[in-house]
Amino acid sequence: MSLLPDDFAYLRQRVLRRSGLVLEPDTYALVETRLTPLMREERLPDLSALVARLRSQPAGSPLHQRLAEALANHETAFFRDAPVFEALRTTVLPTLLAKRVRTRTLRIWCAACAYGQEPYSIAMTLAEAGLLITGWTVRILATDFSSRAIVRACEARYDAKEIHRGLTPELRQRYFHQERDGWRLSEQVRKPVEFRPLNLMDDFPLEAPVDLVFLRNVMIYWDASTRRAVLARVRRMLHADGYLVLGAAEASPLGEDGFTRHLIGQTSWYRPTPASTGAGAPLEDARRAPRSGATP
Repeated sequence: MSLLPDDFAYLRQRVLRRSGLVLEPDTYALVETRLTPLMREERLPDLSALVARLRSQPAGSPLHQRLAEALANHETAFFRDAPVFEALRTTVLPTLLAKRVRTRTLRIWCAACAYGQEPYSIAMTLAEAGLLITGWTVRILATDFSSRAIVRACEARYDAKEIHRGLTPELRQRYFHQERDGWRLSEQVRKPVEFRPLNLMDDFPLEAPVDLVFLRNVMIYWDASTRRAVLARVRRMLHADGYLVLGAAEASPLGEDGFTRHLIGQTSWYRPTPASTGAGAPLEDARRAPRSGATP
């Protein structure tokens, strides 16, 4: 049985409040497809019965969490959007290392980490730079609102299809070992990554500041007010000379959000706008990557 208009309206409201996801009116079929497994897990005859059960439970119930997780998009891959990782390797990372040489500490936050491919790609980039064995304290905090995604990410096991998406044969051979049921990441790369459940709709109980924030391909599903609220929280978490990177298809933060856009290679990165600069700060162009250690 298809979703009734009133049931769909209820789902739109609950999911928006729970995860910030905006369900457009033309997503009826997608919603029905993604909720059918949840309906079967609950042993219900149809989607209307599932919505009725949701209505009968408090908004913070486990079933409402499973609803939001079922409708979330966990599409990801290793080294997704290769130019981002090229910019990280050639410009962003050398810049941060030069600024943190006294403390020899680097803190990275990977929000909406899904099944772990993104934070592990960051860790492999750091490993290739020698940072995991040279006395630096490196911490990659990876968060997601989906507890199921977090559990899977912690296992660091991937099937044949996942292991071939984005990984070069060299990296696969260097950092993974094959097991009976797939491939598992090496302890060297897993060690600096800490996974934690976190809903970006809530306040961030994270230690500040962080040097680098990956918040990619999640705000594309939010409305303007949600984007603004989350960006304000992110800015409070970010070091004054840190970086924020978004997904390529996501709209740039506005001047009043407190960020200045920096072009590095083929990618856009954002840094907190100094208070004295104001919203009209000029766009910085770093298409020509500076020497290691130079500030872009």
